[in-house]
Amino acid sequence: MEVILLERVGKLGGMGDKVAVKAGFGRNYLIPQGKALAATAANVAEFENRRAELEAAAATNKAEAEVRAAKLAELAVTIQANAGDEGKLFGSIGARDLADAITSAGVGVSKSEIHLPEGTLREVGEYDIGIQVHSEVTQVVKVTITAE
Repeated sequence: MEVILLERVGKLGGMGDKVAVKAGFGRNYLIPQGKALAATAANVAEFENRRAELEAAAATNKAEAEVRAAKLAELAVTIQANAGDEGKLFGSIGARDLADAITSAGVGVSKSEIHLPEGTLREVGEYDIGIQVHSEVTQVVKVTITAE
């Protein structure tokens, strides 16, 4: 299935690219989310008419994401959790816990924006957590986990 991307999609392409994707991915994710249009002649013409409008909207979204990233850069978050004598947590701190802590610190972040490549946090200490605010904007936040 060929689609025209209406915005930048990671590992797939940028706005205006005509790419071939599996039918299920296009039909069930890209098109319903408003990230792509089926690559028919009518849709190609419609996209070319709306191209300037879509580029302006993309630039606005990126600018807003950069403002959020600047706010996140100033943030230092501390989370208290139950821990044993050796610094191991009873349980773990996951993306949802981090999103709640960062949101309560003043900057709204969703769980899906937080990247934990090594999995959940299971020990007391300082961590650099990557937050992908936009497909092109990523910010690192210092998170300190302390024992209660």
